[in-house]
Amino acid sequence: MKFLSFRHGGAARFGALVEGGVVDLGTHCPDFADLRAAIRAGALGDLAQLASRTSPDFSLADIDYLPTIPNPEKVICIGVNYANRNEEYKDGSKPPQYPSVFMRTRESLVGHEQPIIDPPESDQLDYEGEIVIVIGKEGRRIPEAKAQEYVAGLTIMNEGSLRDFLRHAKFNVTQGKNFEHSGALGPWLVTPDELDPMGELQVITRVNGEERQNDTTDSMLFPLRYLISYLSTFYRLKPGDIIATGTPNGAGARFDPPKYLRPGDVVEVEVPGIGILRNQVEAEHTP
Repeated sequence: MKFLSFRHGGAARFGALVEGGVVDLGTHCPDFADLRAAIRAGALGDLAQLASRTSPDFSLADIDYLPTIPNPEKVICIGVNYANRNEEYKDGSKPPQYPSVFMRTRESLVGHEQPIIDPPESDQLDYEGEIVIVIGKEGRRIPEAKAQEYVAGLTIMNEGSLRDFLRHAKFNVTQGKNFEHSGALGPWLVTPDELDPMGELQVITRVNGEERQNDTTDSMLFPLRYLISYLSTFYRLKPGDIIATGTPNGAGARFDPPKYLRPGDVVEVEVPGIGILRNQVEAEHTP
């Protein structure tokens, strides 16, 4: 089943994608305030059954997409997690022993078909297509063999980055990863009954129709099972937490000259089995 968060009539809602549109699960099941609450309650299975026998309340054209999980407690991001990406730096470094980990704020992300904002402070807005794990139940020190039990499903992120701000300080990428509305999360959550989260997954990024990134999770230095286990060593992973698992080579900064995003550009991140996350870049309007 595919679950999504959206806005309709000025109200934030969540629902399930069915033939013909969206079932508004918040109306049919008022006990759950949002998708994170439904995940926390372990209710996605029951909600999927309800949605499958319910007529849609809205068409996709009638809604505005919100980030898949609009209110995650943690937005955890992994850097340089594809073998080709590590080689792309051309610094002669050996493959890392442990993942690079950093955090984003929820305010840095928008939903599918919502504008990504290019701020006036930088002309180096870049794209990074990523597969995202949504955590389904609470856990610490999770063994790799049990990692899949903690996955609610998968979604997609364009992990937008301001490259010059990434270099403002040593050992620090926070500034360049957290400009308001600089990245996107969506379009929806796909549960493991539809897509094996531990299988081979492909991620493709296009800018204005031009393919820039294309790789599979078989190229990851740290597979999804390992990431869940490693991160749960120090985090208490909780339902609705999201883990962006890294981007392949082909980001705009790696071209000569660089191909940074400009207002009007359209970025599509596709993961077969999930769908396409699409966003247009807009210049930020400042007072």
